[in-house]
Amino acid sequence: MSIYDTLNPMQQEAVFQTEGPVLILAGAGSGKTRVLTHRTAYLIEEMDVQPYHILAITFTNKAAGEMRERIDKLVGPGSEGVWVSTFHSACVRILRRYMDRLGMENNFTIYDADDQKVLIKDICKRLEIDTKLYKERTFLQAISSAKDELISAEQYLKNALLAGDYIQRKQGEVYLEYQKMLKKNNAVDFDDLIGRTVELFLAEPEVLDQYQSRFRYIMVDEYQDTNTAQFRLIQLLAGKYRNLCVVGDDDQSIYKFRGANIYNILNYEKEFPDAKVIRLEQNYRSTQTILDAANSVIAHNQERKPKTLWTANEAGDKVDFQQFDTGFEEAEYVVRDIAASVKEVGGAYGDCAVLYRTNAQSRLFEERLVLSGIPYKVVGGVNFYARKEIKDLLCYLKTIDNGFDDLAVRRVINVPKRGIGATTLARVQTFANEQEISFYQALTLAEEIGTLGRASAKIKPFVAFIESLREKAPYCSVTELLSGIIEETGYVKELAAEGTDEANARMENIDELISKTTAYEAKCQSEGTRASLSGFLEEVALVADIDSLEEGSDYVVLMTLHGAKGLEFPRVYLAGLEDGVFPSYMTIVSDDPMDLEEERRLCYVGITRAMKHLTITGAKCRMVRGETQYHKVSRFVGEIPRELLGHAPRKEKPSRTMANPNFSFQQAKEAFHSKTAYTAAEPVNFGSGVNAGSLSYGVGDRVSHLKFGEGTVANIVSGGRDYEVTVDFDKVGVKKMFAAFAKLKKL
Repeated sequence: MSIYDTLNPMQQEAVFQTEGPVLILAGAGSGKTRVLTHRTAYLIEEMDVQPYHILAITFTNKAAGEMRERIDKLVGPGSEGVWVSTFHSACVRILRRYMDRLGMENNFTIYDADDQKVLIKDICKRLEIDTKLYKERTFLQAISSAKDELISAEQYLKNALLAGDYIQRKQGEVYLEYQKMLKKNNAVDFDDLIGRTVELFLAEPEVLDQYQSRFRYIMVDEYQDTNTAQFRLIQLLAGKYRNLCVVGDDDQSIYKFRGANIYNILNYEKEFPDAKVIRLEQNYRSTQTILDAANSVIAHNQERKPKTLWTANEAGDKVDFQQFDTGFEEAEYVVRDIAASVKEVGGAYGDCAVLYRTNAQSRLFEERLVLSGIPYKVVGGVNFYARKEIKDLLCYLKTIDNGFDDLAVRRVINVPKRGIGATTLARVQTFANEQEISFYQALTLAEEIGTLGRASAKIKPFVAFIESLREKAPYCSVTELLSGIIEETGYVKELAAEGTDEANARMENIDELISKTTAYEAKCQSEGTRASLSGFLEEVALVADIDSLEEGSDYVVLMTLHGAKGLEFPRVYLAGLEDGVFPSYMTIVSDDPMDLEEERRLCYVGITRAMKHLTITGAKCRMVRGETQYHKVSRFVGEIPRELLGHAPRKEKPSRTMANPNFSFQQAKEAFHSKTAYTAAEPVNFGSGVNAGSLSYGVGDRVSHLKFGEGTVANIVSGGRDYEVTVDFDKVGVKKMFAAFAKLKKL
């Protein structure tokens, strides 16, 4: 029996269609990775394509690793010739060979988010930009968005001047200086990895031709998540042979905020009119009831390619819908149900995932899980490599690898403390700027900097230390190099002397970093490649947050819906399904209908994470930024047929009971167990209220709010100096606010 006989008919068609442009619309849980790996095997075994002529690209290291493992298993010896890579890793490999063609050294550093923030902060200071008015984060977002669209700093600034936009002009000035500093530091950011590779291909036709001839068959996974720069990269690589197979699901395009362009997949046939379109609609993950719920919700989107998921699995349980008075009660129910599923049904904590729209929603669930003694993990928290002790040691390694990286050098020059003050560092930087050399090069010339005086003697040992490590680097392993840094700096000794739990945890993190270098070297040995300091730093820089999800551990997973994409769990709790929370308020009032459609796709992703059981929850009121907000049931719940729901949403006005924001968590807990409802300071009644003569409106009047739109005044209560006004807004539900701040206008 052939390995291809195990595929369903549509999967077989996708595997056997090897020539020309192909668009595989792969619904959630339809086995797209299986199709890609079998397609690779088919090209090699049946079409006699050399492995090195195949390029398979995906987005995360985890997905690339899984694909590599499956291809190796299917094909056997020789499969290592296939390039299985993320976009960024593929571009790093190309730029390591040819970056010198673009006027930079090939041993460039890759800046992470923290490095970028430090650089932007320094630029804003030099350009005398008030970061209280214009946040560094805003500049970074503008620069990243521009790079996603392949807009250079020069073009961005030119566009800003033509538009007469002051803020955009400031962003352009920062962008221009940012690129100059990156080049000076012989560094790139993540967006540059793609953009610089496109720039290389356009500037050096012979280099492009080399890679076009190398990659005659290209496959791209998660194509719906590609941005303009990634699309252009793939378009260039596939330009010669046109054997481009893209796999994706427009219904799971949820990364617009990261620059993803859904029209790359929606308009694929316009770019390639002769493209073959294949739909994978058989789902192997979920029950039919869960799929029917997902199909019903996503069908309300207009901008999509029609597809309907189905399964040979059982119909399964109905979707459990629960609405509660407060967010606290919602968390209580979810945690209680998780405990019951483990103790009574015999499941595992690791089978359960609580998914929510924003990170802020995790707090109540965390508190309830702690009190219940249930193990859990919040996925998407502080990344291992962003912790201080890890950043310090990595910056030592970066300094050894690339002396042009000013940020790395400045971070570790006083780690441990060497008595080198801010004034000394400023004088070194001034000298470096005047001589147009790197900060580290200026340090090596400290004795020639007349303004330093005796301070140069404090710099000399640091330079000698770095130079000694550089001499050792080619002849010792990364692990030995790291151990030498730890020993010579006394980093761990200082932590041990503290004797605190925090210091112990940091020492454990350092032990884990050493384990990482050892694992990296073992992997290189098994693959027959040379372990290097540059290679290790590249691997660290390319690690994604989602890759930190441990496997085989028995704990409840808490994560955002964006983080859950690509994962699956037997039991899923989809929390906070309320208009104004999910979908978010901003998408409800947005003038662009595509914003709400993306929110609906996010809901579709959440529903299709569930394998056996799906619970959807919501609260009638919850605390947001210290305010009690009342919400209607999410419109997405209303889009699920009532016969699929275990508990249909009740059509009633929101309850007026709530958890007082001034009460502690313990008081709220006691209130729950005693069934006591805490109410507002004065009763809130829809039927009557104080018609304040000083206000231009009264109960029952139609009013408008600058942010929330139009609504009906439900109640007015005297609060002493001001009136507390409750308004039932048409789009976002019930809100309570003080009249002086609300500035409502009577219609």
